Amino acid sequence: MKLQTIFFSPLLGGYYFFYFALVGVYVVFMPNVLLSLGYNAFEVGIIYAAAPFMRFLLPFVFRHYFTLTSRVYFFSLLFTFAGTLLFLITIQNFWIYLCANLLFGAAMGISLPYVETIALATLPKNRYGKIRLWGSLGFMGIALWLGRNLSLPFDALYYLGATALFTFLFGALLVRYDTIPHVNSNEDASFSLLKYWAFWTSVFLMQVGFGGFYNFFTIYETAHGISLEMTSWMWSFGVICEIIMLYFQGPLLQRNLLHILQFATLVTALRWLMLYFFADSVILTFASQSLHAVSFALYHTAAITYVFSLYTQKKLAQQFFLGIAFGLGGSVGAILSGKMYGEYLFLMESLITFIAFLVLLVHQKRRVYIR
Repeated sequence: MKLQTIFFSPLLGGYYFFYFALVGVYVVFMPNVLLSLGYNAFEVGIIYAAAPFMRFLLPFVFRHYFTLTSRVYFFSLLFTFAGTLLFLITIQNFWIYLCANLLFGAAMGISLPYVETIALATLPKNRYGKIRLWGSLGFMGIALWLGRNLSLPFDALYYLGATALFTFLFGALLVRYDTIPHVNSNEDASFSLLKYWAFWTSVFLMQVGFGGFYNFFTIYETAHGISLEMTSWMWSFGVICEIIMLYFQGPLLQRNLLHILQFATLVTALRWLMLYFFADSVILTFASQSLHAVSFALYHTAAITYVFSLYTQKKLAQQFFLGIAFGLGGSVGAILSGKMYGEYLFLMESLITFIAFLVLLVHQKRRVYIR
């Protein structure tokens, strides 16, 4: 078992590296590619709502009809790669490309919860962040590389395919480390979202607030006179801060996870407010990006660990976290940001995130009452 664990860490690190490099190409560069091909901001918002929407629907399907087994996981990796190949032949047609994004989003929404559950079950808290940071390195590496070298729109699609292929290769080798019992839908009667409705509402709103950042940060900054290369450095700086947090966050996770989530949510509201006031300032935008260490790295790890502790159905709980946060929240956030894009985008994102903080306070009071 010890020998298996030695191999587990580099395989897991490889999966995270290429999975989030794939996310990096998709999030950082594809919106600009779509604009260059004649899509408007609202159409970009619709496209970027498709994949998150599928991530939201999937947990409900698995809740009643399917079980997240190694076989299902394997096919999700395969269809992720197939989805990137479909992009090449469908991107010129909005509706067909939208359908390809639905397939891609469904596949991506299955594999990550599966891997996160294995990671949380296998690794100690202080070790998880040190492996997960390889995902941040993949995201940063692709952002820097393409920020300097991306010249033709279709080049981004080739990088999507390559990163999806390596995600498939590393991800397929992780199946042997799945030791968590597969609970079928008939045994999931005790699973309830309503019991902790305030927590799930906050998770949803937190990710809605990220919609403008994920889908329009590059467009927003370049529109304020910041070069594409400098914007890619801003993305990368945020990821560097994220990596530092992931490496050193172990002791923090021994504290009250709910308090950490509240703190991270409030810091994120401040972060969007800074982007609203200082979008044309390179220094202050870099300062706002430094907060990515808290608003993403610390928040994400604390959130998935908190969810892991709330429910006995571990994989299903992680699917719902990805589905409600990055799925429904990401989908609504993408549509809203596409609709609201303009001067007040990040002011509205700050307000939404502050409401997420307030709802977490409600959850804290309800959790005490429930106990």
